[in-house]
Amino acid sequence: MPTTDPLRVAFLVNDLSLSGGMSVIVEHARHLNAREDFTVSLVLVRELQEEAWRFEALAGLEILGFEDARAREWDIVLSGWWETAYRLFELRSARYASFVQSLEDRFYVDGKPERLGASLALDLPVSFVTEATWIKETLAQLRPGAPCHLVRNGIDKDVFAPVAAVPPDTGGPLRILIEGNPRVFFKGVAPAVAAAQAMTAEHVTTLVTANRKDAEGMAVDRIVGPLTQRELAELYAESDVLLKLSTVEGMFGPPLEAFHKGATCVVSEVTGHDEYVRHMENGLVVDWDDTRGTARALDLLARDRALLQRLREGALQTARDWPSWDDQGPRFAEALHAIATEPPADPYDAARAMSSDLLAAQTLYAIQLAEREALMHKLARWDRIKRLPVIAPVLRQWNRPRVQRHIAPKVMRRLKRASGV
Repeated sequence: MPTTDPLRVAFLVNDLSLSGGMSVIVEHARHLNAREDFTVSLVLVRELQEEAWRFEALAGLEILGFEDARAREWDIVLSGWWETAYRLFELRSARYASFVQSLEDRFYVDGKPERLGASLALDLPVSFVTEATWIKETLAQLRPGAPCHLVRNGIDKDVFAPVAAVPPDTGGPLRILIEGNPRVFFKGVAPAVAAAQAMTAEHVTTLVTANRKDAEGMAVDRIVGPLTQRELAELYAESDVLLKLSTVEGMFGPPLEAFHKGATCVVSEVTGHDEYVRHMENGLVVDWDDTRGTARALDLLARDRALLQRLREGALQTARDWPSWDDQGPRFAEALHAIATEPPADPYDAARAMSSDLLAAQTLYAIQLAEREALMHKLARWDRIKRLPVIAPVLRQWNRPRVQRHIAPKVMRRLKRASGV
């Protein structure tokens, strides 16, 4: 029921560590908490094992342990990640919702149990809030009866203040910036480095990552990071183009941040890019897994400075038109007021979705189990062969360290040449 009292809102989070998704939650929580019609808390579903990096914007926000949150009653409890969605119903609340920033099952390779867990989290009886059009459309297909509200992310116009104008081109090598963690497969760092390396035009490549150790040995001119958001903004301003070849994104924030500082982008057709990237207007969109084609796009920007200038100016105009967090804060508040007043998600609709997905998962598991049993049968046969009197002594000799160091590599090379591999 509508009430004149502030809406009591809890965001469930795993921790307070640095991530793009966490920064979005903190921005929304901070803007909601500044209003008279909300009181907001961040609820940690895990105990902090060590002191975590803290956002400047956390100042003034209440941070609760999960047991403390259990003792309270809430108007809306939102999950901020698929794992936290499974803890929603342990808290007493009038409404439950999930803030979906991506389809999180895509963060895991096939066969990982987390992939199923992340997928099934979307079948819970909750309302949804999301940041990207493609996610809203996907949720409408997966859960056609569930309430879903779209609130695009804002940009911190203080940190990423739009430059007054794109500086005139003075020639010199194309300044390429690659951003991301090399260890995270879907960030596409290695393919981006390979594309820049395949260029023929003069260029300088910088990789910014919070995990510098994992980037050691990569073919770039310099590696920087971790950086604060203000330091990252300065780095964008020193760059001509952000090269980002992600395979999984939500709203795809980094190119938009770069736009504010006068850089353009070369990006893959990743989900979220179509929220604001326009090919040949403010950036270039390249095909998947096309190292040579991506290198040619970068060479084009390096050699056609009029095109580079036009794309950078188009990017800056896109940035000027994009809303700030102050603009989007009221939109998120409207979404939560709607969730508080509209009927809750239909539990039977959620049960049907989860039953269907569980049945599909059971079928897939049966197939995988049959394949595993067939493989185990083949391995058992090979194990029996290895124990034959004429084979066992040969394998023992083959596995000796000296043979493995000096003889085995030569034998394997010859076998590869003979087989044409």
